[in-house]
Amino acid sequence: VQLVESGGGLVQPGGALRLSCAASGFTFSRYIMRWYRQTPEKERELVAAIGSFGGSTVYPDSVKGRFTISRDNAKNTVYLQMNSLKPEDTAVYYCHAQDYKEYWGRGTQVTVSS
Repeated sequence: VQLVESGGGLVQPGGALRLSCAASGFTFSRYIMRWYRQTPEKERELVAAIGSFGGSTVYPDSVKGRFTISRDNAKNTVYLQMNSLKPEDTAVYYCHAQDYKEYWGRGTQVTVSS
């Protein structure tokens, strides 16, 4: 089982990034997929979730209207489009899969700084 995140990097405030998480080794379409983020100062925080067939999404107020989660079950991939990025969005972003089991990726660093 693997969840491999990509797309992180350094971006200026107001910029955008698109994270991807490629899944393998399990039946991706059955799993609820989530993105979390974490900094050394804070607990891991949910930033987006999407239902197994993409019909429902959840966002906390901190990212609502700026972040969009989507999935392509044919490609076993979940995405996080992040727009209007702020310095407080700086964190390691993790991909998470949950059905009757759960799996985590290793994370990708996102740094928002001028």
